[in-house]
Amino acid sequence: MSDPMVRRSGSPQELADLVAASLIEALVKVQHGGGVPSVALTGGTIAATVHETLAASPDTALVDWSRVDVWFGDERYVPADDPDRNVGQATRSLLSRLPFDPSRIHAMPASDSGHASLAEAATAYGDELRAQGRGRFDVVMLGVGPDGHVASLFPGFAQLDIDDAIAVPVQDSPKPPPNRISLTFEALNRSRAVWFLVSGNGKAEAVARALGTGAPDVHEIPAVGVHGEQETVWFLDEGSASLLPG
Repeated sequence: MSDPMVRRSGSPQELADLVAASLIEALVKVQHGGGVPSVALTGGTIAATVHETLAASPDTALVDWSRVDVWFGDERYVPADDPDRNVGQATRSLLSRLPFDPSRIHAMPASDSGHASLAEAATAYGDELRAQGRGRFDVVMLGVGPDGHVASLFPGFAQLDIDDAIAVPVQDSPKPPPNRISLTFEALNRSRAVWFLVSGNGKAEAVARALGTGAPDVHEIPAVGVHGEQETVWFLDEGSASLLPG
């Protein structure tokens, strides 16, 4: 488990520039070592900015995008064509703009995917990751909510204490839509690098609590429950870092 490192940027776009360059560097390193990178994407406004910046970078030529495995940290359990699904956002901003292999893009099940229940859909994604995953993510990217939630792991929810599953159903989410699927801490922590992408003043309090002195309770600030094995980086803009010292 790595100690968190903070990398500050002056604006959301500067944050996106830094994350995009860092991701290309990480993917190139894995591929030059003969591996197939495995990345878990997140949703949200800053993630979309990162994706768009990445897709437009001239350095994308350094990566063999057909040899990158793409997973998702969480997903809204709504119909597949719902524009709010993380995979839809990622497809529009990134996945359709670079030569990814569609068979390596592992979307979480939608509500119209034929599963009998939300719980069955979550189990199916866990089974897929167990069967086709590589045992570790190379990079997990996560947003952080104003309440400190990550993926769809919310403060006070029972899913925070599940350690025997890869993906879990989430009902009654405080952030709509109510039904979601989320990777667990157990799955998210099987990553060489965990990157938090956080932008805006509205996230500043959660960031300050997560990175403050002492040990925040994971049940109050779930973000503190995720750590990379080799690195844990908080990519912050001026707004999200505004309550940190210095």
